[in-house]
Amino acid sequence: MSTIRQAPWQADALLLLVTILAAGGWIFSKEALAGMPPLLFIGTRFLLAGLILLGFAWPTLRHLPARRIWRGIWVGFLFSAAIAFWVLGLQHSSHLGESAFINSLGILLVPVVARLLFGDRPPRSTWIALPVALIGFALLSLNAGFRVETSQLFMVCAALCFALLINVNTRVVRNIPALPLTTLQLLSVGSVLTCLSLLFEHQPMALNISILGWFIASVLLASSLRFFLQIKAQGMTTPSHAAVILMLEAVWTALLAAWWFGETMAPLQLLGCSLIFAALLINRWYWVRKVILRWLPGVQR
Repeated sequence: MSTIRQAPWQADALLLLVTILAAGGWIFSKEALAGMPPLLFIGTRFLLAGLILLGFAWPTLRHLPARRIWRGIWVGFLFSAAIAFWVLGLQHSSHLGESAFINSLGILLVPVVARLLFGDRPPRSTWIALPVALIGFALLSLNAGFRVETSQLFMVCAALCFALLINVNTRVVRNIPALPLTTLQLLSVGSVLTCLSLLFEHQPMALNISILGWFIASVLLASSLRFFLQIKAQGMTTPSHAAVILMLEAVWTALLAAWWFGETMAPLQLLGCSLIFAALLINRWYWVRKVILRWLPGVQR
């Protein structure tokens, strides 16, 4: 019996909750950015989240060799670049649903980056999915009147950095347990971006109870709880199976943004996002099929 069939339903439920928390993080962050500079917001958010997870990861961290700890911290610098592009894209974004689908391109670009930098051979499905995703992104750009918006550029840069980060994580720090590694990376991101904010950001803060509430929700729900549950769920199933469910983050973000901000999609936006999501499904079709067969036990295998 395959690993995917043995994986418990609890993992699927936790991963679905993770995608909802991650999507909620887009809403929390957008609201908090109304009163905080972007790098200061994301830096302090990750720093506090890392300190919270440190309480759970410390028993393992204190026994790790120093070289592994430093590897986790250095990889965290790459994570800093990805998150910086993401939060700048979010700040400039006028449509969270569209931005979420562009950011999800990082999943599709993982095997492409692996091919370019490490010589891996992506599956055929990647080369089928890539032009579909590019057409989808082109349609999003056409919706803006034949131009690429600033938020879209930032999100594409974030997707590229996330794709590189995933590749580096699987090669450089794969011997570090997930919880300590996540803690090190959150602390690294928080330290780097908070320092950069203090050096370069001069935007005044407009803190009030509402902004502080969104910030606390970002720290506790969208960072600490989200990453803790994600690590727990990923330990209960295979990485590819988890990736399929985590793709739903963009869908939840679009739905939450429609509900909270009243966002709607023009036909070109809707078609572009649909093509990007279709490309993600094509790229992961082997595992998507496994998930469908597992959720529909009556279907012929």
